[in-house]
Amino acid sequence: MLATIKKVDDYYIARYEHHFPHDLEKVWRMLTDNEELKKWFSELRVADLREGGLITFNMGDGTFEEMQITELKMYSVLEYTWAADRVRFELYKEPEGCLLIFIETIKEITNHTPKDLAGWHVCLQVIQALLDGRTIQSRKNEWEIWYEKYKQEIISIVED
Repeated sequence: MLATIKKVDDYYIARYEHHFPHDLEKVWRMLTDNEELKKWFSELRVADLREGGLITFNMGDGTFEEMQITELKMYSVLEYTWAADRVRFELYKEPEGCLLIFIETIKEITNHTPKDLAGWHVCLQVIQALLDGRTIQSRKNEWEIWYEKYKQEIISIVED
């Protein structure tokens, strides 16, 4: 299922909801423990896990983008800057595991927006697969499928 995307004032909100049949603590570790993080988003590293701390993005050319953690509530909320935007992970305990709500606040829709949305979509699929003890054969193939869907979704939103 696609993320819901809506315009709010002068920005956009993309929201994904994903139910994990796994302990909240395991899902939290996937987001904040560098050993787990590198399994689903190898470019990201938590440099300083605290509000005001940093997450770094390895640009692959020897440089690193620093993203500030803007909100942190252990085992509940992790929010950080993502270029001019923000990404936010919220975790809620459920009887059969946990609910992860991922929200990207997007300042401006660009040609790169559907790429990011497809990327986050696949990341959540990869987290699920890892927690289930599975692998996704081709992340690139999955990304291409979702990229086409998000391109269409963005076109319909921008045209409204």
